[in-house]
Amino acid sequence: MAWEFWSKQLDEEELVENGYEDYSSSSRAAGMNGNGPSKLVDPLEDLVPGVGTYEDFNTIDWVREKSKDRDRHREITNKSRQSTVALLHSLCDAFSGWLLMLLVGLMSGALAGGIDIAAHWLSDLKGGVCLTDFWFNHEHCCWMSNETFQERDRCPEWQSWAELITGKSEVREYDKTEGAFAYIMNYMMYIFWALLFSLLAVTLVRAFAPYACGSGIPEIKTILSGFIIRGYLGKWTLIIKTITLVLAVSSGLSLGKEGPLVHVACCCANILCHLFTKYRKNEAKRREVLSAAAAVGVSVAFGAPIGGVLFSLEEVSYYFPLKTLWRSFFAALVAAFTLRSINPFGNSRLVLFYVEFHAPWHLVELAPFVLLGIFGGLWGALFIRANIAWCRRRKSTRLGHYPVIEVLVVTAMTALLAFPNSYTRMSGAELISELFNDCSLLDSSQLCGYKQVNTGVGNSLADRPAGENLYTALWQLALALIFKMLITVITFGMKVPSGLFIPSMAVGAIAGRLLGVGMEQLAYYHHDWVIFKGWCSQGADCITPGLYAMVGAAACLGGVTRMTVSLVVIMFELTGGLEYIVPLMAATMTSKWVADAFGREGIYEAHIRLNGYPFLEPKEEFEHSSLAVDVMRPRRSDPALAVLTQDGMTVGEVETLVESTHYSGFPVVVSQESQRLVGFVFRRDLLISIDNARKRQEGIVSTSQVFFSEHAPSQPPDAPPPLRLRGIMDLSPFTVTDHTPMDITVDIFRKLGLRQCLVTHNGRLLGIITKKDILKHMAQIANRDPDSILFN
Repeated sequence: MAWEFWSKQLDEEELVENGYEDYSSSSRAAGMNGNGPSKLVDPLEDLVPGVGTYEDFNTIDWVREKSKDRDRHREITNKSRQSTVALLHSLCDAFSGWLLMLLVGLMSGALAGGIDIAAHWLSDLKGGVCLTDFWFNHEHCCWMSNETFQERDRCPEWQSWAELITGKSEVREYDKTEGAFAYIMNYMMYIFWALLFSLLAVTLVRAFAPYACGSGIPEIKTILSGFIIRGYLGKWTLIIKTITLVLAVSSGLSLGKEGPLVHVACCCANILCHLFTKYRKNEAKRREVLSAAAAVGVSVAFGAPIGGVLFSLEEVSYYFPLKTLWRSFFAALVAAFTLRSINPFGNSRLVLFYVEFHAPWHLVELAPFVLLGIFGGLWGALFIRANIAWCRRRKSTRLGHYPVIEVLVVTAMTALLAFPNSYTRMSGAELISELFNDCSLLDSSQLCGYKQVNTGVGNSLADRPAGENLYTALWQLALALIFKMLITVITFGMKVPSGLFIPSMAVGAIAGRLLGVGMEQLAYYHHDWVIFKGWCSQGADCITPGLYAMVGAAACLGGVTRMTVSLVVIMFELTGGLEYIVPLMAATMTSKWVADAFGREGIYEAHIRLNGYPFLEPKEEFEHSSLAVDVMRPRRSDPALAVLTQDGMTVGEVETLVESTHYSGFPVVVSQESQRLVGFVFRRDLLISIDNARKRQEGIVSTSQVFFSEHAPSQPPDAPPPLRLRGIMDLSPFTVTDHTPMDITVDIFRKLGLRQCLVTHNGRLLGIITKKDILKHMAQIANRDPDSILFN
C-alpha cells in the first residue's frame, strides 16, 4: 500500500510540476456530459496541455524532442532581432544552462558533504563516543586532544561503550576477566547500532520512497537513454535516499555511498530543472543536464572532476554533446570544491586516498600487475553471475517479500563476522586508505610490522623482513578478503541504498596488498634472482606493497563495471599518483579482457536486463543476419496492424480502437484498402486531444468525424462538427523497408534514439518495430527469455 500511495502521489506531483493535467476516464466522462467551456479547439493552432508528454515506463521520442527545442530556439533567435527585451531574453536563455549547472554543483556538493560528515560520525558511534563534543567522530575527536597518547586510535577524549557503561577498558590480554567483558560489551553495542541503522534505513525506503534503494546507476543509464520512470528522480526519493544512505553506510554493511551519490546528484538536477522552462518542458534537454549530473555525482564521491566527466561519457550517458562536456566539468569542479568547503572533518587534500610512494615501479613488476588484472577480471565475472543469480532467487522466492527481515539478517551476519577482524570492522574507505599506505619507520600499523634490520645503507625505508605483527595482519587480510567477496554478493541489491565502488575496490586492494607483501619478501630474501638482479639490491627500497593495493583496487572495480579510461583517470585523481598510470592501465585493460571473456555485460548492464528495462547497449554489436520483416509486428499469425485512417473514422471508433489495444501509438494511413502511410499518432496525445475537445469544443460527440488531413472533407448539414487532429500527428515518421538488415535498423535505433520505426514495402505499410521488439529479438538470439523485457 505504501508503494502504491507514494508512486501515485509522485506521478501526480511530476505531472503538476510539468504543467500537465492527468487525463483519466473520469475527465472524459465529464466532457461527454457537457460540463466545461464550449470553445472551438484546433490542436494545430492551440497546443493542448499534456500533448507531447509521456506515460510512465515508456520511452521518449528523441526526434520529436529535438525538433521542439530547435523550433523554440529559432523562435527566440528571430524575436531577439526585433527588440532589446527579446535580446535580453535570448541571452538569459543561453546562460540558463550554465546557471543550472552551477546550482546542481552547489546543491550536490552540499548534500555530499552532509552525507560524508553524518556517515563518519554514525560509523564511529558504533564503537564509542567523544566525551568533549559528542558530534565529533573518532578521528576529529583525537585531533582536538591536547594530551599525549601512544596508540593512534586511542585518545582520552574518546571512550568506547564498555568504558562508558562499565568504567572498564578493553585490554589486550583477553584472558583477564575485565578485558573479556569489555570486549563482549563493545561487540554487543556494535551489533546493536548496526541493526538499528539498517532497520531505520530499510523501513524508511519501504514506507516512503521505494526508488531510493540500490545503487541507482542502472536506472540512471536507462533514464538517460530516454526511458521514463516517474518519481525516480523526485523530491521524496532525494530526501529518503540522502537519509538512508547515511544509515546504510553507517550500519557496516559491505556497500559504499559512491554509486548512490550519482543518483542523489541526478535527483538534484531533475528538481532544479523545473526552475527553467527550457529544461522543464523538454525531455531531451533535461537528459543533457542529467548526464552532467552523473559526472557531478562521481566528482563528489571521489573528488575526481575529470574522471567524473569521463565516467558519465563512457559508462552512463546516451547522448553527450560537446557543450554538455564543458558544463559537466564546470559543475563537477563546483561540486568538488563545495564538498571540501562544507566538510571540515574530511581530508584536507583535494584527493580522497592521497599516496606518496618513495620507490618507483619497474618494468618487471608489470607481470604481477597483469596478474592482479586477471584476478580482477575473474572476480568481476564471478561476482556478476553470483549477484544476478542471488537477485533472481530473491525475486522468485518468498525472500523477496520480506526485505526488512533480509536486511536485518544480512546486517546481523555482517556485524557478527566483521567485529573480530579489525580490517572488516573498519569502514571501506578507511580500509582502502590503510591498504594504500606506504610504511614509514614511525608507522604503528600492523601492516608495517617489519623487523628492524641495520643494513648499513642508511635507507630507513628499505625492504625488511616481515615481523610477527605483519604475519598476523596478513592472516586477517586473507580472512577479510574471503569475507568481503562473499558478503558483497548478497548485500548489493538489497532494499537499502548500496554502492559497489568501495566494496569492489576493497576486495582488489586486499588482494593487491597480499601480493605486494609477498613480492616484497621475495625480493628481500632472493634479491639475487634474475628477475630482481640489476634493479633490486639488498637493503634497497624495491617493492611498494601500497602500489599493488592501488592497482588491485582498480583491477577489481574494472572487472565489475568494465570501466577503462574513466577508471584510470579516477584512480589518478583519487590518489594523486600520476607516475602510476601505466600499471593502472595494464591492470585495468587486462581485467576488462578477462571479464569480457566470460560475458560482455558489466554489473549495471546485468541489472538493467534483470529489471527488464528497454536499454539498447551502445557497445554491443548486432551480428545476426535477420531482416526487418523478421522482427516487425504483426507476424504472419497475428491479427492485422491496428491503424487509423486519414478520414472516415468517428470519435467513438477511435476511442474503441484505443481502449481495445495497449499500443503506445498508431500509424495513420490513407485508407484501409491502400495502406499508404500518412503519419503516426501517439496514444497519449490522441486521448488527451479527444478529452480536451469534448470539454472545450461544443458539439463533439461520439459520432463526430475525426480527420488528420489538411482540409476537412465536406459534411452533411445535420452532421455534428468534426474533430481535426492533424496537429498531433507526426508527418515524418521513420520508416525502413521490409528487406532492411537488422544490424542497420539497430544502429538507427541507437543513434537516433527511436522508440518505434514503421516498415513499408513499395510505400505500403506492413508493420512496426519498437525498441522492445528489437530487445526481444536480441534476447532470443542470445538464448535468453524474451519475456524478460517488461517495458516499452
